[in-house]
Amino acid sequence: MSGHTTQRHSLYAWAWSLVRLDFVGMAFGALFFCLSLTPSLLPRDWLFAGLIGGINAAIGYGIGVFAGRMLRRFVLRRRPWWPPSRTVLTVLKTAAVAGSIGASVLMLVPAAAWQRQVSSVMGMEGPATLGYLRTLIVALLVGAVCVAITRLLIDLIKTMARYLIRRWRLHDEVALFIGTAIVVVLAITLINGVLVRGFLAGANRVFQPQNTTTAEGVVQPLAPERSGSPASFAAWDTLGFQGRNFVASGPSAEELTEINGTPAEEPIRVYVGLQTAETDEQRMAVLLSELERTGAFDRELLVIVPTTGTGWINPVAARALEMMYNGDTALVGAQYSFLPSWISFLGDQQKSMESGRMMIDAIHQRWEQLPPDRRPKLVLYGESLGSMAGQGAFDWLPDISRMGFSSVLWVGPPNASPLWKAITERRDPGTPEVEPRYDNGRTVRFSQGNDSAEIAADTAAPWQGTRVLFLQHSSDPIVWWSQDLLFNRPDWLREPPGRDRTSSMRWYPIVTFWQVAADMTNASSVPGGHGHNYGDFVLDGWAAVAPPAGWTPEDTERIRIALQKTEAENGPEY
Repeated sequence: MSGHTTQRHSLYAWAWSLVRLDFVGMAFGALFFCLSLTPSLLPRDWLFAGLIGGINAAIGYGIGVFAGRMLRRFVLRRRPWWPPSRTVLTVLKTAAVAGSIGASVLMLVPAAAWQRQVSSVMGMEGPATLGYLRTLIVALLVGAVCVAITRLLIDLIKTMARYLIRRWRLHDEVALFIGTAIVVVLAITLINGVLVRGFLAGANRVFQPQNTTTAEGVVQPLAPERSGSPASFAAWDTLGFQGRNFVASGPSAEELTEINGTPAEEPIRVYVGLQTAETDEQRMAVLLSELERTGAFDRELLVIVPTTGTGWINPVAARALEMMYNGDTALVGAQYSFLPSWISFLGDQQKSMESGRMMIDAIHQRWEQLPPDRRPKLVLYGESLGSMAGQGAFDWLPDISRMGFSSVLWVGPPNASPLWKAITERRDPGTPEVEPRYDNGRTVRFSQGNDSAEIAADTAAPWQGTRVLFLQHSSDPIVWWSQDLLFNRPDWLREPPGRDRTSSMRWYPIVTFWQVAADMTNASSVPGGHGHNYGDFVLDGWAAVAPPAGWTPEDTERIRIALQKTEAENGPEY
């Protein structure tokens, strides 16, 4: 009976060890939670604020526990007045608890005001203060789970150390070190080998079925200028969900004739999906056959479009260029994944760059075989992960001109994009990171791109030869998130804020990393011209880098009205 009682008491003691808190850690956790409530790039509702607040509070708690133990072990224990009396210790603990809770609650009031400020910059309605108080509840739950998991791992380390001491009679510190190393290795192996692979396998099972479906209202094209048509080498049912959307949408020659008032050509849209052929090489062979079959090399503009993770191509970017050139265009894309871009980016960003390089090299080699006077203008477009994929084809900026590209438009490039990063780091002295200048804008330009007049000013003449333009909002977390945010303040947070970033945002170690990471999940749900939503300002990008002969600002506005009318009548994916 006494054995059962002892066992029960041990279980209670272990359970209580998961609940009780270190008071220094609690103070640090409250500090990190309060800092997490400060403004970031995009508005956050109470749920996301609580999630990020809980993660940061748990990290702060761990730092506080470690700092407190180091302080007591190496500093305070040699002081004659340490430890203090029970009364003083009780007062200190009470003050820590009351101060932590009070600061966390009071901080939610300015936090809600900050979120309204960030929302107003983007023309959105911010949260009410009362409703934002729910943030604290979510943060407590998330933080508690994180702390409990950490304590379970620590208990596992201690158990392993006790076993080593009993079995091999090792010194306490040596056993603890070995136990820690074993648990860390096992945890890393579990995360990399099981959790990550399991997550990717689960994501494949979730998103692969959607890739085989077709959106409502999307039907197989009949025009031979489209892949997936009865005349195509790329069968309709192999193009994937996004590929079918791409080839089945867009303006027809009749619509373009009505928009521009002159007879138009049927735009060419070429696409291959993952199921079009078994290997990358075979898919590229089908792609080239499609370009030949449709007469893509006879058009004025041949546009290579590396896709995002799902195979998506921005319909606004495609329609805008087709309207500008009255259909004398050929747009070509290839699917390399069916996973959302953020999963592809985290899971295998190298795959996107390899795919982009393969497609660009294959098309460029065929284009180069044409007589110079018969070659179409070679243009490159990429958005988000598609921008990163396109940059993978070039080792450095001069390669773009050397390969014969006349225009390049890259929109919302991820921070890890190699060419973007290299150009930004080597920008002209005195120019800000959020809108740098390189070689005085001779080949490449950057624009924050949330106003047509500003884009025009950023891309004004003189601008001879190959034109490369990056559109990047100062509020776009896809552009600005990187692992460096953990412990290094980037230049874009040292310099004056960009056009749509609040001046209230500050950099804090660890905290800002998680804030911007959370912003990425909400990057495209803000109004056009902010975050990762570039809206119809892509049109202004095209007008800057690839304007038809005699193009005017009035023509740009005429096409913008046509784009807005089409979207209003048919939806954004048309």
